[in-house]
Amino acid sequence: MYSTPLSLTTDTHFELPSFLHEAGADNPWSHANVGGRDIHSFLDGPCFDGGGNLWLTDAPFGRIFRVTPTGEWDLITKYDGWPSGLVFHTDGRLFIADQRHGILQFDVSLRKLAPVLTHYVGQRFLGVSHLTFASNGDLYFSDAGQTGLHAADGALYRMKANGELQRLVDGVPRPSGLGLSANEELLLMAVAGDNAVWRVPLVEGGVSKVGRYIQLSGGWGANAGPGGIALDSDDNVYVAHQGMGCVWMFDKRGEPKYRVDSSRGDSTTGITIDPSDPRTILVTEAQTGVVLKASLPMY
Repeated sequence: MYSTPLSLTTDTHFELPSFLHEAGADNPWSHANVGGRDIHSFLDGPCFDGGGNLWLTDAPFGRIFRVTPTGEWDLITKYDGWPSGLVFHTDGRLFIADQRHGILQFDVSLRKLAPVLTHYVGQRFLGVSHLTFASNGDLYFSDAGQTGLHAADGALYRMKANGELQRLVDGVPRPSGLGLSANEELLLMAVAGDNAVWRVPLVEGGVSKVGRYIQLSGGWGANAGPGGIALDSDDNVYVAHQGMGCVWMFDKRGEPKYRVDSSRGDSTTGITIDPSDPRTILVTEAQTGVVLKASLPMY
């Protein structure tokens, strides 16, 4: 259907130091998500702060890390949650999509955690996954839990800057990463249970004409499918394909331009674009506890 995309391979950029490895036996998150394997971490949610530091989550052990540009790891907090996605507000607060507790905020200077949203219309969320801010302060987030094609009960939400909470899309089989187009008229949502990326046009009051933007195939394991996504200023779409061990880059029309293969494991969970170099992507690989890096040449 399309021309074969250019093939690249990542390099290992950062690796979780062994002194930060945990013992994962009998971990409840591990039993629910990775077949009960004894894992030492599960990195996801990469995002940058204003100082060029990379922030990461580790859901099974309730940890958030900060990695300096020179590769020094700092355990910022450890708590009784399952953090997944991260995003910074313009005021410097870190917002966390936590699979146990909903949307949390973290005061970086005080290292203090506080709840933002835990319920919708009197019911707890299934297990929020990823989140992103619009320029006007609206927060979009996905609620996935253990949904999939067997139980397509996931949803996409928007918390408006004034605090109003809206459920925008129902019946989503495990929604995951989110990204806004440059003009913020279109939201792209990774839907792991459908092995696809959905196109969500934003209109006054909600959404309209939601459809598939990209249909993927392949991937191995219960968590396989698109996870984190990122968009650049030209609306190229980068998709971390968990279970395939790669990242795809599609142009705004949905044509594949690059396939970037992991040089480590197949659990390519999250992705972010380096703000200091928009042709460089950083990818979390959860199986081995590393952050991978690739620089894409001009196409």
